[in-house]
Amino acid sequence: MSDALEKAEAAAREAEENTDVARIVAAVLATQQAAQQQSTPVAQQATQPFDTRKWLTLGGLGIAAGLVASLVAAAVAIGAVSVAILALVLRSIWRDVQRGR
Repeated sequence: MSDALEKAEAAAREAEENTDVARIVAAVLATQQAAQQQSTPVAQQATQPFDTRKWLTLGGLGIAAGLVASLVAAAVAIGAVSVAILALVLRSIWRDVQRGR
């Protein structure tokens, strides 16, 4: 009979330990569910619909800025060539003046 009593006590201890484990698992699951519920609204707010008008405006402004930059670069290049030609002509005239022509 004492053997049956010992088995019953062991089964009661095991059931008690399983209850503690079940409580821990339930607490972990409840924590995970609470974390998911808190993060879900943030994820929904982060996704915004695609705004076509905004991107077309940005693209158009980028193209316009590129065109303006290229025109300014062309004007600077033409000015630099003009200054170089002017310097060469003036140098030639100065040589002629120095030689007495």
